[in-house]
Amino acid sequence: MNTKNSIIHVVLTGGIGSRLWPLSRKSMPKQYLEIFEGKSLFEMTVERNANLADKAMVVGNVDNCHLSEKVMGKLDKTYINIVESTPRNTAAAIAFAAFASQSDDILIITPSDHIIDEMEEYELAIKKAISKAKEGYIVTFGIVPTKPETGYGYIESKGDDVISFREKPNSVTAKSFIAQGNFLWNSGMFCFKAGVLLDELKAYQPEIYEKSKKAWELNQNGNLDLELSLDIPSISIDYAVMERSKKIKVVPASFTWSDLGSFESVYDYLINKGHFVDKCGNMVIGSDKYTAFLGLKNTIFVYTDSANLILQKESSQDVKDLYCDLEKENSELLN
Repeated sequence: MNTKNSIIHVVLTGGIGSRLWPLSRKSMPKQYLEIFEGKSLFEMTVERNANLADKAMVVGNVDNCHLSEKVMGKLDKTYINIVESTPRNTAAAIAFAAFASQSDDILIITPSDHIIDEMEEYELAIKKAISKAKEGYIVTFGIVPTKPETGYGYIESKGDDVISFREKPNSVTAKSFIAQGNFLWNSGMFCFKAGVLLDELKAYQPEIYEKSKKAWELNQNGNLDLELSLDIPSISIDYAVMERSKKIKVVPASFTWSDLGSFESVYDYLINKGHFVDKCGNMVIGSDKYTAFLGLKNTIFVYTDSANLILQKESSQDVKDLYCDLEKENSELLN
């Protein structure tokens, strides 16, 4: 039964995590890897929000919905399942979640591959966002930055007002953002009433709105038609709504947050959890075999059955280029 103002946790599970190849593959994206004390990022995301929402909804795709189902079964959790036939970026994914809800339902949108610590701070931020969403605002979560990170987008803010959204900066720009003191990391998490988001999408991206609506109306048990889906423009929610709407507010949050988008961030996380590194800062991921590093510092050795990767920690962002090269070769190693 759908009561007024249900709070629904919407988990977006679309990404492949190309920067974490060879651990992350098309058949087993990073959010399902059980490398975090026996749990996956997806499982941790669902558990983290279980007490904050009345219902759960998972927006995934045909390639990963069985992986989500397995985790939800493990947690014995019922959920609303939306299965995209092809990835159409976050504007469409979020539109489907909103169409699947009542207009007054409040949606908490989170990616499925983030690490968050300091749950009290997190819950406080969610509660603040829900109260602003009830007032008709679209709320984005800005993380108080701990360093001039170049791997994240930024939100320029004044109090809870958003001045601008900024792309991933180079290191000089990132340092100036930190020095100015009113820039937050863009977490890709949102909170809003379903109806408010759809009104804004209709105003600023009518084509995405209409085509997503059509695909949703003809869904079969949450499964979306491929041809209708391919017709939807592939645009992020940031471009489609966040950077244009006058209804945006930001909740600055000081919980510990990482999108674990690179081996450098996985390395930092695992070190905090007591994972072994040798005296020169070298780490092995994926194997218990004795491994010795000679003449190397801050090197990460990633072991899998079919491919290994050896990288300097500082070169973590370059893994994506390697992934793209393998994609051009149509390599089996990506599956």
